[in-house]
Amino acid sequence: MPRSEHSPLLLAGLLASAGVAHFAAPRSFDATIPRALPGTPRTWTYASGVVELALAAGVAVPRTRRAAALATAAFFVGVFPANVQMAVDWRHRPAPLKAAALARLPLQVPLVLWARGVAKNQKGLS
Repeated sequence: MPRSEHSPLLLAGLLASAGVAHFAAPRSFDATIPRALPGTPRTWTYASGVVELALAAGVAVPRTRRAAALATAAFFVGVFPANVQMAVDWRHRPAPLKAAALARLPLQVPLVLWARGVAKNQKGLS
């Protein structure tokens, strides 16, 4: 979890990169959408990309950073089922791919903590 004064901008960059990726290569994200969700996977892929771009913009701006960082933490919790779906679906893939899918699961914890830390550091600012 980055601790420098630039960590909000790093978080915004991570969110923006992920958001753009949802539009640049949607097929890989479609496969992670839990089948229990209504609608098409592509709709959820694009919607989550839009949310990531909006969160990136909010985290990048000091005036909206605290609220956006808290929303980002909630978003990271909310997309956890997609990571579980990916781990389940990839359980029979080659070992490196299976390991990557499994590694995504605990990665959510530091991402949530990072976003909460960004929000905490914004208390009383702006």
